Amino acid sequence: MKTFINLLLITILSINHMCAQDRVTGKNFATRSEVIAKHGMAATSQPLATQVALDILKKGGNAIDAAIAANATLGLMEPTGNGMGGDLFAIIWDAKTQKLYGLNASGRSPKSLTLDYFLDNNFEKIPAFGPLPVSVPGCVDGWFEMHKKFGSMKMTDILNPAITYAREGFPVSELIAYYWDLSVPRLREYPNFTETFTLNGKAPAKGEIFKNPFLANTLEKIAQGGRDVFYKGEIAKEIDRYMKEMGGFLSYDDLASHKSEWVEPISTNYRGYDVWELPPNGQGTAALQMLNMLEAYDIASMGFGSTEYIHLFTEAKKLAFEDRAKYYSDMDFNKIPVDKLISKEYSNERRKLINPDRAARNYPAGELEQGNTIYMTVADQWGNMVSLIQSNYRGMGSGMTPKGLGFILQDRGELFSLDKNHMNCYAPGKRPFHTIIPAFITKDGKPYISFGVMGGSMQPQGHVQIVVNMVDFGMNLQEAGDAPRLRHGGSSQPTGEVMTDGGTLYIESGVEYEVIRELMKKGHQVTFDLGGYGGYQAIMYDARSGVYFGASESRKDGQAAGY
Repeated sequence: MKTFINLLLITILSINHMCAQDRVTGKNFATRSEVIAKHGMAATSQPLATQVALDILKKGGNAIDAAIAANATLGLMEPTGNGMGGDLFAIIWDAKTQKLYGLNASGRSPKSLTLDYFLDNNFEKIPAFGPLPVSVPGCVDGWFEMHKKFGSMKMTDILNPAITYAREGFPVSELIAYYWDLSVPRLREYPNFTETFTLNGKAPAKGEIFKNPFLANTLEKIAQGGRDVFYKGEIAKEIDRYMKEMGGFLSYDDLASHKSEWVEPISTNYRGYDVWELPPNGQGTAALQMLNMLEAYDIASMGFGSTEYIHLFTEAKKLAFEDRAKYYSDMDFNKIPVDKLISKEYSNERRKLINPDRAARNYPAGELEQGNTIYMTVADQWGNMVSLIQSNYRGMGSGMTPKGLGFILQDRGELFSLDKNHMNCYAPGKRPFHTIIPAFITKDGKPYISFGVMGGSMQPQGHVQIVVNMVDFGMNLQEAGDAPRLRHGGSSQPTGEVMTDGGTLYIESGVEYEVIRELMKKGHQVTFDLGGYGGYQAIMYDARSGVYFGASESRKDGQAAGY
């Protein structure tokens, strides 16, 4: 009966979706024109943050300055997805050196918390909320690393828009208000949360003005005193005091010893386009593995939304995610053969396991030698481009809200495994497996597209779909993000859960009923789902005309804008 209802919903929504085919694009899904501008472009998940980025660019700041300003503003306006209590990753195209740079600004686990603590207290997994999943917040150090290497404006000027909005208030946008309302019931039990993040005990509604004077004070201190105020000064001391009060382990010493890491981005070539991700502890490697497996097929001839394409995409995802579950972890603690994982030879071996006529219930990981988020991107008049992603992990994070600071500490440590034989097993001073990944595409060694897709395990799946939509199906930057998406859930996880039943294929409205039926015949468990497909922002540089194209999809509150 459940299967019949799912099919009925999908059929109705597919028919309704066809009304968009009178668009000039001729696509059978709702989309809109790209934004095009010459001097600069910004795309974020909140329109006011996009305007902050543009204001910085218009004042002479570069893309790095604007990205930091917008991210600080998003921490205020979209606390349901990010904030300075979380981590940050970025890929930056530097116009001066004509090179890509990768930044891993993720934090490590508390040094005083051991695996034995979890085992002795009979934990089967690390909890989602409270003090135990808290790891060092890497965001602020990430800002200052970016600024030190590439920034041009004073940090006081960069953070001033966020400070002003925090003091004067801003109207909460629709989707953010929805997620905020979901977060309040499960986090209100933690001290200082209600005082900081509610209006009279309730989440702010759409259009209500919200102020965060605590965050304004914190941002002012950081702007004037630098990153050490956060990691070695009074902010660090308050975090230490609060965590001790809550029975947690994150300490002043953990904060004081934190540092970000500049890393070499990794890439694969997909039909002439170099797609770039960051190496583990993130999951970007999975997107490259999937693209390598799909490249051998004539995807373009299959057509967008076809049974053949969806089946192959799903099976490639399953294969990549088995390696993700087994190998992706902190490279300071493990020898991970990333070059082998993203090699064409390895993808050829793995591809042999795919049955074109049948969905696999499970796959083995390869044998090798050896939650909500925000994504944003900014480009400037000099050709610098920033691809940046930042998150608290589970929406608003752990619930741990140090008094008077205006932000919540992340719960990223939940993603550690408690299996002592697992590469991602918990250890003191270790970075957990990370879901947030920025992406970039170059063509012939030149910058082409800065993009990202939010949403936990959806992110590498989303990256692949964006690339395939543009390269194989000929969609433009906006269409590639608006097109109906797929999401496969239930693969084996870096926390130790193992897929045994083939998982579930979630399909957004817009896919034909006949396709759904054929996928089920191949053994896929198909379910209609309204959400969970992420949120997309992108900027493309057209070298011939010297202009930027911007895109921001309708699944979020976001906006792409330029000047």
